[in-house]
Amino acid sequence: MIRIMLVDDHPVVRAGLRAVLEPVPDLEVVAEAADADEAIALAAAGDLDVVLMDLRLQGTVAGGRDGVVATAEIRALENPPRVLMLTTYASDADILRAVDAGATGYLLKDTAPETLVAGIRSAAAGETVLGPAIAARLLDRMSAPEQALTARELEIVEQLAVGGANKEIAKRLFISEATVKSHLVHIFGKLDVNSRTKVVAVARERGLIS
Repeated sequence: MIRIMLVDDHPVVRAGLRAVLEPVPDLEVVAEAADADEAIALAAAGDLDVVLMDLRLQGTVAGGRDGVVATAEIRALENPPRVLMLTTYASDADILRAVDAGATGYLLKDTAPETLVAGIRSAAAGETVLGPAIAARLLDRMSAPEQALTARELEIVEQLAVGGANKEIAKRLFISEATVKSHLVHIFGKLDVNSRTKVVAVARERGLIS
């Protein structure tokens, strides 16, 4: 039996997932959480095999911990469960953050029920699980690595989208202002743009950021 925890800040989403998974003989939903803190606490206390984790959770905008942070903390536990991201977001920045945090896989919420069930089984077995759209984005990055933005560069672009001068971005990312400027030079070159506004526009157009 594969023991599962559902983590999503929308009760109707958790109810829908439970309705899909509970009829499956080898799957059992044993816990639910609406935020990162609750998810981490339940993962630390419970005997879980797979966590279905939403990327964006309530409180993220206000500075709270999101699904990526929760994933990293859960994966740092002793004998941690596998974490399978299930989200509506498919930007390069989101995918890389999740993978770096230790997620076993990444699926979108429009995934067919049978694909989700197969993904849970694969995740429980320690296999990497990627939806077709996610796999395509990662393959695109691999096919032209010299043009792909690094994880840090994507963070800089996300900060540009939020707004603020280089000094503010440096403070938020705990790096120097000179480092921000250096990254921007590389970003401008890779995206073939000449302004911060165009960086954000092109990044969103290409799906690099949400």
